[in-house]
Amino acid sequence: APDHTHPTLPGGVAALLALMQVLVEQGVDAPLWCVTRGAVSVGRSESVSGAVQAQTWGLGRVFGLEHPDRWGGLIDLPGELEALDARAWSRLPGVLADPAGEDQVALRSGGVFGRRLVRAPEGDEQTSEPWRPHGTALITGGVGALGAHTARWLARAGVEHLVLTSRRGAETAGAAELEAELTASGARVTIAACNVADGEALAELVARVQEADGRPIRTVVHAAGVTTQAGLADADPAAFADALAAKAIGAANLDALFGADTRDSLDAFVLFASGAGVWGGAGQGAYATGNAYLDGLAEHRRARGLTATSISWGGWSGGGMAVGTAQEMLARRGLGGMDPDLAVGALVQAVGAGVTCLTVADVDWALFAPAFTMARPRPLIDDIPEAAEALRAPEGDGASGRDVAEALRERLAALPTAERDRTLLDLVRAEAAAVLGHPSPDAVAPDRAFSELGFDSLTAVELRNRLNAATGLTLPTTLVFDHPTSDDIARHLLAPRLGAADPTAEAAGETADRRSAHAGEPIAIVSMSCRYPGGVRTPEDLWRLVASGGDGMSEFPHDRGWDMDRLYRGDHGQPVTTQAHEGGFVHDVAEFDASLFGISPREALGMDPQQRLLLETAWETFERAGISPASVRGSRTGVFTGTNGQDYATVLLGSPDAGAGSLATSNAASVVSGRLSYTFGLEGPAMTVDTACS
Repeated sequence: APDHTHPTLPGGVAALLALMQVLVEQGVDAPLWCVTRGAVSVGRSESVSGAVQAQTWGLGRVFGLEHPDRWGGLIDLPGELEALDARAWSRLPGVLADPAGEDQVALRSGGVFGRRLVRAPEGDEQTSEPWRPHGTALITGGVGALGAHTARWLARAGVEHLVLTSRRGAETAGAAELEAELTASGARVTIAACNVADGEALAELVARVQEADGRPIRTVVHAAGVTTQAGLADADPAAFADALAAKAIGAANLDALFGADTRDSLDAFVLFASGAGVWGGAGQGAYATGNAYLDGLAEHRRARGLTATSISWGGWSGGGMAVGTAQEMLARRGLGGMDPDLAVGALVQAVGAGVTCLTVADVDWALFAPAFTMARPRPLIDDIPEAAEALRAPEGDGASGRDVAEALRERLAALPTAERDRTLLDLVRAEAAAVLGHPSPDAVAPDRAFSELGFDSLTAVELRNRLNAATGLTLPTTLVFDHPTSDDIARHLLAPRLGAADPTAEAAGETADRRSAHAGEPIAIVSMSCRYPGGVRTPEDLWRLVASGGDGMSEFPHDRGWDMDRLYRGDHGQPVTTQAHEGGFVHDVAEFDASLFGISPREALGMDPQQRLLLETAWETFERAGISPASVRGSRTGVFTGTNGQDYATVLLGSPDAGAGSLATSNAASVVSGRLSYTFGLEGPAMTVDTACS
């Protein structure tokens, strides 16, 4: 059933999206398993029972990429549960109990079947009938880059009438030129403004075309679609539904119009899907969900004896959704742009061979596989030989790697200590800038967090690979998460391995660690900082306030977004009014410098003010002690905090501006001490104690 608020969104998908967002907001670490019935087929002996269930699989794959630590997997049961006996059910606990095992499975009476991406067999030209389209062809999204390439081939192949749809129709940029080109190829062209998600409008167009032609439409190509970029934790259901509609609802409308009564007249029903629906796509929840549905629809049409071919494309060069920066990013992740003529050739071959679902992409597995499997195993690609080889390949530990590392060590040894540090830092910044596409290392500040610079799991692997090549070392794929800034990588990861660390500093650090191990040593307070009402910003301010017998009461602050007139209107007994005109307020709490701590403004807005104040006062504590925060990064320094209640989250629930993805970590008491440890790179114990009112 559709969602009651967003009718184009299936109720189950809407509920699953809401559940995913709640799990992230509340910091729930329990693995999420999604269960469907009849969503997949494990062989020719069974058919899918519907197409809509495939959307759960598409959405689940994206959640598994964005939140691998919270991901369990996808389990499909038979459409008829009676098909599973007790022995089959007994296999389910083993699937759930193995976090490193299969994460996309079908449970059947014959066993547990894992999902795999496999090489398509080479076409057999002697048994495959060539696709020779004729008559009238309908192409949704036909004025777009992919639709236009397909239309050109259809015109050359002999289609007499091409009907191209887009939302703006003939007003679409380039539509007139495309019409002229196709007409010159001998086809009659109709460019119509039609939203394929509008079932009535689409049905009217189809009826009008078939009546005017006096014959049925013989070829349908669904290439329409839109994409949005948003993590699932921040996804707006309305925007999610809109992005899903063009792909999924449009395809469902076409399926309804070209159903059983067109079995003898329809030659081809082609769906343009995406690789995002096959392996997922971080930030592409709605797009991946819709494209997974296209594969499910093709399977369901075949089960009903109808023609259907769904092709999940990688990027095309020369147009499409992956252009410019998006295309460059895909290429760095191992997904190159395909020549349009080769892509159309693969389409023609697939339709002629009667293929139901096929993935066509130019994949550099040496780049794609390590990034795809960085956070957790991905059995999906285990049967691709090139992927398996990329995951087995030694990285940086061969003779050439040792030669590079030794040459760099010799170069560093000849430099003064300060120059060594600068050389390594420049190297890291240069490689990070190259990964992000910046023309200069100046765009990568030494102390700015990689997460704020725009790194994700895939670009993190690319940086690791570049540093491996530049240093001859074998660095972990998690280096940007373990060492969150360029300076941290240079000082605490590269320098010790390349013999560039200052031996005096190392000895001092070791001595300090040994000294801290003596339990009987007296505690020495070497620095303090504080914030209190009444303008108290330093321990000296606090002493003056106490010594003078003053108080910290002041008028209500004007930088909190409060409706002061409403507060003071004097309606006794109303919960939104107050009779007090003063209170104990820390007036400068809104002046938090998020960039100093590598925190985005959106995340800072969602942070409990206690966390902001602790970061500021911790920084000031280092300053007052004359200690550089950078000097303690990687040390065994502990953090112990006492906190009171956390009620800021209740304020955020009604605010559309708060960062939902970080709501839990920004407001949980248990995270407070860890926030300080992470920010300053402290590797000692971290403990938060709820002190209540003590």
